[in-house]
Amino acid sequence: MTKDELIEAVASVCSSKKEAGEAVNAVFDAITKAMSKGDKVVLTGFGAFSVSKRAARMGVNPRTGAKIKIAATTVPKFKAGKALKEAVK
Repeated sequence: MTKDELIEAVASVCSSKKEAGEAVNAVFDAITKAMSKGDKVVLTGFGAFSVSKRAARMGVNPRTGAKIKIAATTVPKFKAGKALKEAVK
């Protein structure tokens, strides 16, 4: 499902596609802002979005075999909730 398809699905229960698009964008923006501050976003039954830090490490270029340094980084993570896991089974 793409973002446009999600907006269409939300629009089927809203009064207009424009309002549905604004609602979907507002949810994505709120999650993004919270995670950029390092906060965890928990949607009970659906799942939890969190931020994880990866330490710097050594890697290997598969093409040349040369060792390379991979810098430390911060990455988003998602853990599915119980209700979502059951719905997917």
